[in-house]
Amino acid sequence: MITTREDEYRSLLRRTLVITALCIAAVLLCYFWIDRPVAFFVYRHHINRFQVFRSLTYPPPEVQNWSALVACLSLIVADDFRISLGDVFGRYWPETWTHDNPSLIGTGTYGFHPFQRGDDIGSFPSGHACRILGFAAVWMIAMPRSRTVQIVVIVLCAPMLVSLVAMNYHFVGDVIAGSILGGIVAMYAAHLARLQTA
Repeated sequence: MITTREDEYRSLLRRTLVITALCIAAVLLCYFWIDRPVAFFVYRHHINRFQVFRSLTYPPPEVQNWSALVACLSLIVADDFRISLGDVFGRYWPETWTHDNPSLIGTGTYGFHPFQRGDDIGSFPSGHACRILGFAAVWMIAMPRSRTVQIVVIVLCAPMLVSLVAMNYHFVGDVIAGSILGGIVAMYAAHLARLQTA
């Protein structure tokens, strides 16, 4: 006889597989039809010069220290997964931003190069998106009926995620995959900590 706990894990695994399949479909859609046009649009229209996106990408030092105060297992595990997956997928960045890294805009380099390591090919999945959702989704799961928490999470997360694309630091697919990865880790962290409310 299967116990309730085993049923919970089977259900969690099923949801994870469905979400992962949807994520793969979204990333493939972005890779073939969305990422390049968006990266060139951001570049041609100088969107990365808008101060609002710069502020969200480079918050003041007082805000950058938030991780020391709110670090949790979900954020740490999500980041570790992201680093490992970055090495597995090896995707170039939309634009050259450090150490003459190869990129779509800077050198015309586009694509995935699996199992290569280095910061110059670690765009996929987005680490910022993964950490943001790995932390924030725990609160949404722990307090599903709180409209205030949902609004605060969306108001804080959405502009940061958009800024990653608007500054040409990531392709759209990178942000989607990072967000999904962070959300999945948060889902498991909340489940293991029994944070879900009935």
